[in-house]
Amino acid sequence: MKVYNTKDWLNMVFRIHKSDTIQKLWPTVLLMGFFSWVVAYIEIDYLELTQNSALKNMSVLHGVIGFVLSLLLVFRTNTAYDRWWEGRKSWGKLVNDSRNFATKIDVLLPEDDKKNRSFFANKIKMFAKVLHTHLTNESTKYMLDEVDHPEYDEYLKTHHPPVFIVGKIRKRIQELSVEGIIKPEDKLILENSLEGFIDVTGSCERIKNTPIPFAYALFLKKFIFVYVITLPMGYVFTTGYYIVPLVMVIFYVLLSLELIAEEIEDPFNGGSDDIPTEKMALNIGKNTNNILMSNFK
Repeated sequence: MKVYNTKDWLNMVFRIHKSDTIQKLWPTVLLMGFFSWVVAYIEIDYLELTQNSALKNMSVLHGVIGFVLSLLLVFRTNTAYDRWWEGRKSWGKLVNDSRNFATKIDVLLPEDDKKNRSFFANKIKMFAKVLHTHLTNESTKYMLDEVDHPEYDEYLKTHHPPVFIVGKIRKRIQELSVEGIIKPEDKLILENSLEGFIDVTGSCERIKNTPIPFAYALFLKKFIFVYVITLPMGYVFTTGYYIVPLVMVIFYVLLSLELIAEEIEDPFNGGSDDIPTEKMALNIGKNTNNILMSNFK
């Protein structure tokens, strides 16, 4: 995710970033400009249509349709941002749940129990990394601490890696309960904390696996296209050849809003504006080690 100074607006206006839509749209914008010029030439110079032409009334229709289109784009953008923000809240919850779980384990386990402390620190850290991999389809062989973890391949081969790791943690909690290291009431508290891990996974999967309905996305793209290509037909009588840059600007703005919505509606696809899940997973690992393994450093 790109970190920037929100108050440095002048630099943002004149800066070209790889996520800027102009880099993706400039060929299409130029093509639309050429189309507008052809329409203007036919109506003004070839057909020599006058102000009395019935085509002039199309501008009134565009005014009404433009208002409807703006509402659709606002709804589209807001819906996409809601998905992005829900993903960010889910990963924020995972950070809190990981810290809470680690602090509970820290209190329940003996201070010199390096084996179990190392186990839970490793699994909490690995859950965050595996969830990041699960959502972004990243292929990796090593954890972020640059230590080889052979069991990581085992997790990635399972049907659902995040749930598999939670199952491993639950199994160890059950073993500690049988050994008497953890009391039954403490086991229940830990189980409740683990449910938060599964809730975060399900929330992120809901965003990842449920795109905006195809019919809606298709209709909006067609709506924008038809609206823009018919603009020169009515407004050419009042703007002349100035309709060319006017259509190019309008087309760029409308299509940019749609592209931005497409970019942020899936916050786990590895783009520059996506949630920094990899960095957050790294921070979860550091926090967990600080809580559980501080006595062994």
